[in-house]
Amino acid sequence: MKKAREYNFDGLVGPTHNYSGLSLGNLASTGNKAQISRPREAALQGLQKMKALHDLGIPQAVLPPQERPLISVFHQLGFRGTDAEILEEVASKQAELLSLCSSAASMWTANAATVCPSSDSIDGLCHLTPANLHSKFHRSLEPISTYAILQSIFKDTEHFAVHPALPQNPCFGDEGAANHTRFCKEYGTPGLHFFVYGKESFRNTPSSKKFPARQSLEASQAIARLHRLNDSQTFFAQQNPKVIDLGVFHNDVISVGNQNVYFYHEEAFIDSEQIVQELCEKAEKLASLPLCLIKVSSQELSVEDAVSSYLFNSQIVCDSSGNMLLIVPSECVEMEQVRMVLERVVSDKKNPISKYQSFNLRESMKNGGGPACLRLRVVLNEKEEAAMNQAVCFSDSLYTRLETWVQRFYRETLTPSDLADPLLLNESRMALDELSQILDLGSIYEFQNETVKS
Repeated sequence: MKKAREYNFDGLVGPTHNYSGLSLGNLASTGNKAQISRPREAALQGLQKMKALHDLGIPQAVLPPQERPLISVFHQLGFRGTDAEILEEVASKQAELLSLCSSAASMWTANAATVCPSSDSIDGLCHLTPANLHSKFHRSLEPISTYAILQSIFKDTEHFAVHPALPQNPCFGDEGAANHTRFCKEYGTPGLHFFVYGKESFRNTPSSKKFPARQSLEASQAIARLHRLNDSQTFFAQQNPKVIDLGVFHNDVISVGNQNVYFYHEEAFIDSEQIVQELCEKAEKLASLPLCLIKVSSQELSVEDAVSSYLFNSQIVCDSSGNMLLIVPSECVEMEQVRMVLERVVSDKKNPISKYQSFNLRESMKNGGGPACLRLRVVLNEKEEAAMNQAVCFSDSLYTRLETWVQRFYRETLTPSDLADPLLLNESRMALDELSQILDLGSIYEFQNETVKS
């Protein structure tokens, strides 16, 4: 068995971080629409979480923000003129389109891709597939750039296979690792891949009424095939449609797992008790892996409180000593019922979670993303660690450089109307151009390639 570690690839918040309320079904996103955002503070909050986890000995790396506003989309839709003229026309005629093409949602890298470590795949490669994010227009703009970014970081084809996103069609709607959990004894041992979906495209099944389900079974099955997983290594389960309608737009809003631990709400799935029992049986059969279940009942905590606090959108991580801890947003400790759940979990000696730690991520939380949304989990063995782009690996010196970079380029405040400011476009491009050099990513942005052509 090759020694392996799990990296958290955290997304850097982009310069256009704003509250446009674009994500139907995400209650925080729609509830804070048109409020003043604080891009600089948002980016610094994310960096501070990365630094704290790095100090605990947890491997961290960085994924860059994407280019926004994405002027090329306006070109595709028939707008002409200089960038400034296009921004002015779009803002006056279709302000919603300006918001859609300016979203900084790529910060939530749990939706960036789904990952399979080499210890699990038939061909012995680490597989990564960007999510197509078909369910939301503003997020469907991300996969091409995500693919370019992942190819730049994981370019060594001896170790990595980076696949293009699935077809942009509702039948194969894919939301990435936000609906995927891997269970294992240790990160380098074979694991069981738990795929959660909200709908079936080719068969009538129970469905949500108020908010549309985003992940399809067919997409999850396709990802398992692309990643060369055997049937014995996969388990598929459907979300409870009722909780989707209560704001559980991804499964990571109502459950989270790490190694052999699964922390979940009892209403997470259709027939949760049966699903969890079958999950345990498959884990035991595959790898003699007894799952440690931490169930939260509806009596102990309502789904509504779980959603508003983002308790389950936390990270379960192992520090350098192997101790397991829970990384939660500060909202969790401010709500008495949620805090009582946390105290119950860490005081129970039957599970390995020994403590919890809260972080102020309010800028991300107000837009609908907690600690788990901000990171993509990538298990790498020693050879793979050495083969990936080292410049994205978090360190004290990188933290200092990125903190200085944010302070230099990011605005203190931003409103949706500011998105039409051509100066913001120029500031963002200057920031991303410098960042791509800091992270040694090459010319991954459209504006960089246009500059080269001209």
